[in-house]
Parts: sequence; C-alpha cells; structure tokens
Amino acid sequence: MKPASTFFLALVLVLFAVGACGGDSQATDQAKSAKAENGRVLIANSLDLDFSGYRVTFIELGADRCIPCRKMQPIMKAIAEEYAGRIQVVFYDVWKNAAPAEHYRIQLIPTQIFIDQKGKEFFRHVGLFPKEEILRMLKEKGIL
Repeated sequence: MKPASTFFLALVLVLFAVGACGGDSQATDQAKSAKAENGRVLIANSLDLDFSGYRVTFIELGADRCIPCRKMQPIMKAIAEEYAGRIQVVFYDVWKNAAPAEHYRIQLIPTQIFIDQKGKEFFRHVGLFPKEEILRMLKEKGIL
C-alpha cells in the first residue's frame, strides 16, 4: 500500500473511532445555532451554524493536538479580532467530534473552508494557511 493511502486510511479510522465514542452532548446542545461573538473564535461542536450577519464564515477543521493546527490558532484569532463583524471564525476539533469532518468531506487537517452568508462554500485550503495568503484570497474574491 502506498504511504499516502496508508495515511488516509489511518486518518479515516481515527475520525470514525472518535465519532463512535460519541461527543459531549451537553456541549453540542450549548453550541446549537452557534454564532461567534465579535472578535472571537467560536469553538464549535455542532454543525448548526448561523452564517447570516457575516460576509464570510472561516471554518478551520483541525485538532488541538495537531502541530500545523496549533500554528493556525493565532492566525484565526487575529482575523477574528481584526475583521470582527465581517468574518466569523469557527474551529472544529475533528478528533473530538468526527461529524464536521464527515459533513465537509475533509481528508487532511488542517483544512480551512470559507462559506458565504447563504451557507455556500466558495473556497477551500488544506494545510497551514498564512494570514497574508488568506487576506489576499479574500481580496481577490471581493470580500475585503
């Protein structure tokens, strides 16, 4: 088996194992109809997000223990603070709850997905995504 196939199979097995263990239902109930507070990153457990009120929702699918995902945290925080009211930033830990990984059909973490006000995905990136490149993409798409 090729190394890439082995890695993908291992990732899928981990995601399903984490999902089979179940999530924290109380935390999931609290996150229903979740909307980030201006200037803060929303750490979500539920897929029931409110996209209205923001030009863009920036979703990061990763894990707290993933090194590249940890490197994304200050980038997400900076964007949430600098573009409060315009960009909603949401983080899903797919090792704690596999449902978002399955819903967005991700294969690797970190994966960043950008959603418009109507809930439609318009851009996806896999791996570490520097702030400057995120802002350049948002400018090219006419968001900023």
